[in-house]
Amino acid sequence: MYQKDLHKIWLGTGTERVYLEPSMANRHGLIAGATGTGKTVTLKVLAESFSDMGVPVFVADIKGDLSGMCTPGSENKHIRRSIDTMGITDFNYTSYPVQFWDVYAKQGLPVRTTVSEMGPELLSRLLGLNETQSGVLRIVFRIADDKELLLIDLKDLRAMLQFVGDNAKEYKLTYGNISSQSIGAIQRSLLTLEDEGGEIFFGEPALELADWVDWSEDGRGVMNILECSELFKHPLLYGTFLLWMLSEIYEMLPEAGDLDKPKLAFFFDEAHLLFDDAPKALVEKVEQVARLIRSKGVSVWFITQNPTDIPDSVLGQIGNRVQHALRAYTPNDQKALNAAAKSFRTNPDFDTAEAIQALGVGEALISVLDENGVPTIVQRANILPPKSSMKAVDGVLLQSVILASTLRDKYGTEEDRESAYEVLNEQREAEEKAAAEAEEKAAKEKAEKAKEKEKAAKKSSGRKKTSVFEKTVSSTANTIGRELGKKIVRGIFGTFFK
Repeated sequence: MYQKDLHKIWLGTGTERVYLEPSMANRHGLIAGATGTGKTVTLKVLAESFSDMGVPVFVADIKGDLSGMCTPGSENKHIRRSIDTMGITDFNYTSYPVQFWDVYAKQGLPVRTTVSEMGPELLSRLLGLNETQSGVLRIVFRIADDKELLLIDLKDLRAMLQFVGDNAKEYKLTYGNISSQSIGAIQRSLLTLEDEGGEIFFGEPALELADWVDWSEDGRGVMNILECSELFKHPLLYGTFLLWMLSEIYEMLPEAGDLDKPKLAFFFDEAHLLFDDAPKALVEKVEQVARLIRSKGVSVWFITQNPTDIPDSVLGQIGNRVQHALRAYTPNDQKALNAAAKSFRTNPDFDTAEAIQALGVGEALISVLDENGVPTIVQRANILPPKSSMKAVDGVLLQSVILASTLRDKYGTEEDRESAYEVLNEQREAEEKAAAEAEEKAAKEKAEKAKEKEKAAKKSSGRKKTSVFEKTVSSTANTIGRELGKKIVRGIFGTFFK
């Protein structure tokens, strides 16, 4: 809960209150813990606090229970006990300004991007390409860029692959080897992506992430909630999509330096999907973006079951940590538990590893950066209750919010302008027409020559017939002429008189 008088976010209360410094929020954060331990409550409390301080928010809603943020919460015995025991005096249930988004355009405004905007690196991961195939895909993108061909949707990419494959010899010296096997493998991967419904993500109008940076009339940051229950069924598409959004935000925002509060707060639920089976090069780029994006005023929060789900290179960029309960039933669980415990500054009042196992629902171990950027000693605390509803809204209310959006006219209708597919089709049709015309012209010329030859034959057949005697004389003369010619020739070269 954002404390305006302190300019801090009140996260929870243990032996003392635990506050998050807004100026340190862009050092990113981690919310970890087993299923059912309270991670969603922590996410909501943080998101509400950012909104209250005027920071726009993005959250991925996998379970569907974040849609309730557009309605006020309601009293129950658990929330009342938390309010009373934590000494909260100014707690008011309230709704938040919300914008709903959905890749499948069912429970939110449609989210689209173009193939060109996603780029070859993320698309290679999405298609599951190996290093050689990824290299060919990069060549295809480079040729499209050089020819100023827009790749908007998958049919554009398919047309471009076909074009490059057909002209591979022409491009080999300039761009490198382009094997037909790699082109075929990429085309097969596109079919798989389409079977999973991935084609719906590519198109126009493409999402402009600047539309996420918005405020309500009372100055609160708008909550951008991406409905992901359907998208989450395709983990690779989900993870790649969120990585694309993070990279787009990085490219969109200018350098901001040290700020009193973030420009945007970004929450990645099920964050391990960002890194599962990701190549080393991609993980390094995520680490680089996480390191650099904080200078642009973006606070990134990773939500996952276990801290070890996040690569160490990325964990090293995270300064604020909220650890809910973990269970250690197996040796791997025990190893992960010890790793989580060692990531905190020790509190002499308790054993960190034991405390993580003993945490109840809604409890967490918290360590944040102080105003000087130094990690605080870990505190055991109860997380504050959220002020908005924990229940998913019904379909009627959800649709009413979507229909009332000022962005519905902008994103509601899909467009299909001229792009690589149309340009290459026109070019192919023009080439086929020219070839047909050339063939027709050649056939016509051949027919005309045949007619001229036939006329010549008829003309020669009308001359006086030669008698048998004349033929004999002519034949003899010709023979003598040929023999004489041979002798002359041979005499000239001087070799046949030996």
